[in-house]
This record gives sequence, structure tokens and C-alpha cells, in this order.
Amino acid sequence: MEARFNMFENEIVARFTKRFAGAGQVIHQSALPNSTQELVSLRASQINGCGWCIDMHTKEAAAAGETAVRLNLVAAWRESTVFTEAERAALALAEEGTRLADAHPGVSDETWAEVRKHYDDDQTAALICMVALINAANRLAVIVHQRGGSYQPGAFADMAG
Repeated sequence: MEARFNMFENEIVARFTKRFAGAGQVIHQSALPNSTQELVSLRASQINGCGWCIDMHTKEAAAAGETAVRLNLVAAWRESTVFTEAERAALALAEEGTRLADAHPGVSDETWAEVRKHYDDDQTAALICMVALINAANRLAVIVHQRGGSYQPGAFADMAG
């Protein structure tokens, strides 16, 4: 199936994407570990069924040195031994913050307490923004049926300009 709309050739989307990438740079330059950013982005994208973002974040994480074992176990992180307690807290926040419309009560007090135990204020802020940003990116790509498979690591590195 082809994408419904070419997100890469529209002027409005190009202007929006530049600002969107700028917001991503704020998070990327934060003290939140890059590996955590990629794991959170990957997990939210899996939940949202966004092939484009799953492709992107899997490849970016692998290019940054993430192991295949950890990438393959993100969807089953609760039943895995390869994630730190801090990463587990971030993945729980990602899931609860992503499943707002699935009759989920939002982020639980237990998950929030775990996040705060492992992340300082700036890292927590970056984590919250990361969950919001990846969910917005997932929606953009899913709406237009942007398919995964062709992404090359680093493709959007200079976009924030």
C-alpha cells in the first residue's frame, strides 16, 4: 500500500517538520540517556502500530550501539531481564502515557514514583516531552500510511537546522 499523502513534498509539512525536529533536538540534547529515548520511542511506536517510526527508532538505536536482544525485547520488557530499573520506569511511563484512549487511567502513581526515583527534574521533563513527541509523530505517519522499511539512520539529523 502506498502512502496516502507525500509528507516529504508538502511545504506546510516541511515547515512543521523543521519545528518538530527542533523540539526533538531539545530532548536529544537533554540529560535523558539516548538509549532511553530510543527505547521509549520504539515502545510507543509499537503500541501505536507506526511502522515508519518503529523502523526509524530501531535503526537509530542499533546505529548508536543498542543490542539486537534489547531491541527485540522492548515489546515484552516486563518479561525481560535486559532492562535497568530506570529503563523499566521509562517504558512504563511511555506505555501509560501512550494508552490514554484505551480506557487506561493515565500514568499511575506507582509508575510516576518509579520515574521520579530514577530521573531528575530535567530528565523527567525530557521523558514527558519524548512521550508526547513520539505519540504525535506516530499519528502523523499512521494517518498518511507512511510505511516502514526504507529509513536510513541519521536521515533527519540536520533537519532542525
